[in-house]
Amino acid sequence: MSGTRAPEAPSPELFPEDFVWGAATSAHQIEGSPLADGAGPSIWHHFERIPGRIHDGETADIACDHYRRFPEDVALLERLELGAYRFSLAWGRILPEGRGRPNAPGIGFYDRLVDALLAKGIEPWITLYHWDLPAALQDRGGWIHPDSASWFADYAAVAFRALGDRVRSWITLNEPWVIVEAGHGQGTHPPGHRDPRESATVAFRLLRAHADTVRVFRAEARGQIGLVVNLEPKDPASRSTEDLDAARRADIAMNRLALDPVFFGRPADGLADMYGEYWPRFPDADWTAIAEPIDFLGVNYYSRGVTTHADDKFPTRACSVEPPGSVTDLGWEIHAPSFTRALTDVRDRYGDVPIYVTENGAAFPDPPAVDVEPLPDPRRVVYLRDHLRAAREARRRGVDLRGYFVWSLLDNFEWTHGTSKRFGIVHVDYATQRRTLKESALFYRDVVRTRGAVLDAAPRGDP
Repeated sequence: MSGTRAPEAPSPELFPEDFVWGAATSAHQIEGSPLADGAGPSIWHHFERIPGRIHDGETADIACDHYRRFPEDVALLERLELGAYRFSLAWGRILPEGRGRPNAPGIGFYDRLVDALLAKGIEPWITLYHWDLPAALQDRGGWIHPDSASWFADYAAVAFRALGDRVRSWITLNEPWVIVEAGHGQGTHPPGHRDPRESATVAFRLLRAHADTVRVFRAEARGQIGLVVNLEPKDPASRSTEDLDAARRADIAMNRLALDPVFFGRPADGLADMYGEYWPRFPDADWTAIAEPIDFLGVNYYSRGVTTHADDKFPTRACSVEPPGSVTDLGWEIHAPSFTRALTDVRDRYGDVPIYVTENGAAFPDPPAVDVEPLPDPRRVVYLRDHLRAAREARRRGVDLRGYFVWSLLDNFEWTHGTSKRFGIVHVDYATQRRTLKESALFYRDVVRTRGAVLDAAPRGDP
């Protein structure tokens, strides 16, 4: 035996001590009680009552009953040792008509939630808009209306004045592309419209609402404010010229739709050509006004898009094909390397903007009721392990990544899928509202405790 001592294995790169670790939810998906205490209905409240729109005809009238059970959910965050919680405000709780006189009981709910979080040392991160436009504003035209940006900025001002003394981290909009594409292009989300000219105009109105709200924030509040986008790197299904061009168009239409205007003050190159006669001709000065500096960018990542040419898909003439790898319960490919790519692509195109991962997670089947804690969910554990490694790799490559929020704290109402798809690291029995930790929750807690060192050990159930 040699007397030479073997070199020690290098210690894993740790996330910094001030890295923000959190979990995320949205109001409509967990709160329930949508009309309680004077709240006004949202476009989702009405959409859910149209036959055939939601899986099994479900509604979010109860969801996770968070409106009444939020102290229990705050205790879960504390138990998981998370330092931050991203949640959204229901616009219609605060302004039942979307405009006008604030609703004191609705504001009071968020007052109590913020105070409960702060009492446990958990930083609230508030999203102002997570898709639940007040129905009264949709009746006036919704996001297509020329005044929609000012409606949103006025609502934001009410929220800043009510909560800005305690909340320092704010997000204007969640995933503008989904609002544009699903709500106004394909009609699968409310308001259920399929109008290409409308969808292009809504994209502009949303970004003006974002920028106007950032300006209001500078005058009304302190702290930091940003925008959240969902990014999906696009890869061609083949090396054919048609598929290469389709992937390029899909990337522009999804990944650059919001970011080019926000960072460059102009629409993404090529987008107007895709829309052709349907593209709205707004003055250059109106686009320039969108480029109001933000403090951070929130990135939601779930999958990549393997893309092929499709003449019938407007405006991109592109669509995703069945992915080659393993998929989640929603059919989304599990592809952690594209997470690193999404983050480095932002840095390469837009510079060293501070980034927070504001959503990342996976839907996998879990039983409706459980009698054991923690509930084994090995595929979700592996998904989180691999994607957190990918986030760490992005940091190693120089991305200014400052935080990570898992999606989601709770199983919840997954939009048109109802309660049939489960993203939570905490299981919800919808019949009893019992919360049960999954193994993924304990794994995530270990990641937080060790600043990521545990990522280099294979979790139980690793295939």
